[in-house]
Amino acid sequence: MAMLPTNLDMDVLRALVIAMEHGGFARAAERLGRTQSAISLQMKKLEEQVGQPLFRKAGRTVALTDAGDLLLGYARRIVALNDEALSAARGRAMDGTVRVGFPQDLAERWLPAVLGSFHRAHPRIHVVAQVGRGRELRDRVAQGALDLALAFGEIGLTATASGAATLAHLPVAWVAPEGFRADPDTPLPLALLDAPCMFRQHGIDRLDGGGRSWRITFTSPSLSGLWAAVEAGLGVTVRTPLGLPDTLAILGPGCSLPELGAVPLELHRAPSAASPAVDRLCGILTDSLDAMLANGQPHKLQNEIVT
Repeated sequence: MAMLPTNLDMDVLRALVIAMEHGGFARAAERLGRTQSAISLQMKKLEEQVGQPLFRKAGRTVALTDAGDLLLGYARRIVALNDEALSAARGRAMDGTVRVGFPQDLAERWLPAVLGSFHRAHPRIHVVAQVGRGRELRDRVAQGALDLALAFGEIGLTATASGAATLAHLPVAWVAPEGFRADPDTPLPLALLDAPCMFRQHGIDRLDGGGRSWRITFTSPSLSGLWAAVEAGLGVTVRTPLGLPDTLAILGPGCSLPELGAVPLELHRAPSAASPAVDRLCGILTDSLDAMLANGQPHKLQNEIVT
């Protein structure tokens, strides 16, 4: 007689998703009305069901293994489909309002497609989207002015901010027009976003630290204006490959410019943002971002949760 397949526990999958989206087992326990030890036992049960280790220690945090990272994507879809099926069977279309923030890097290509698809699937959910800079978006989530925000963390930091989930670590790079060659004997022309800007300051600090001369040739309040300036050959800039136009190139290690490290891309969620509509959009955003990163964008390095 053939063995029946193992059925994953829906409550355990939901606990995993909430832990990843809210920054740790303690926050998941708080949202689910359980103790942290109960959540830990659920995760151990999940590992037993899967037959693979799902978590590993990473300093003071717990990081997902490759198997855990893979399972998380399925868990989000399973939980979302479960909730959607219940809503449909009970005759209640999902509704509500979700306020969400995004970095400019996602605004031109990725964001319209994802929000358009979400609106068609959930026409009664009113999404209010705001595009802004990382610190501004993080502050608005902390103040309760946004329910969710995809935002860059601090360059070089590996610890996940409280209440946030790290979705990816993206390389920070020098971006230039195709065929650009940096002349070490002349000041490096820089095209930058207006201050204050984390990427702007990081690039300048790294150049100063390496004794490399530079000059600002162009500034812009918008990323689209910055891309246009770089494409026109007015200067190089500092950014991640996320949303990079096809006409621009990342300068490699042989460009004689300093290394820039990596920056976390984080999902921030307000503690008060507890509704099926927020849960649904949160799952769609993370799934869509995972798919984009796996399809030619910078590879995801790890998911981390703070215990």
